[in-house]
Amino acid sequence: MSKKVLLIHGWGGSQTPHWQAWLASELALDYGKVSFLKFSDIENPKLDVWMQELQEELKDFQPDIVICHSLANTLWFHLCNKGTLSQIEKLYLVAPPSMKCNVEELKEFFPVKTPTNLYAKKACLVSSTNDPYIKISEAQRLQKELKIEMKILHNAGHINSDSGFGKWMWILEEVQKG
Repeated sequence: MSKKVLLIHGWGGSQTPHWQAWLASELALDYGKVSFLKFSDIENPKLDVWMQELQEELKDFQPDIVICHSLANTLWFHLCNKGTLSQIEKLYLVAPPSMKCNVEELKEFFPVKTPTNLYAKKACLVSSTNDPYIKISEAQRLQKELKIEMKILHNAGHINSDSGFGKWMWILEEVQKG
């Protein structure tokens, strides 16, 4: 696979056994070009710091495919709304939190406006029927507003290691399609 894949974690990171860590290692095993960005303070995210770090990584790595998990989706939306992104081929928005999330430690990220441009030729929102950070009805509304594909996982929680997502073949196969 010759596509460059950027993985962006959410609050607290996505270290092993999280599916993002697994995916990064699987792609690297096949000599894939992968960047698994780790923000400077994963436990105490600051919007301006994370935005700057992500913008630097986007400029340096120039990915074809971006895969966001949790708070990374919100971060991507903020950058979309600034209008400073370059177009990518594919974007995966996995387990986005509510656009009005009220977790105290994340308050500067919310609310966020739904972007009118995701800066991706193709995008897919992946959500769960029982994600504690967003109701499925809100995820479906978001998908309609964004006018993108959607994959709904049943009873998959926040689609992280706590809900059994370490090895996740679907996302690997999606990325390998190119």
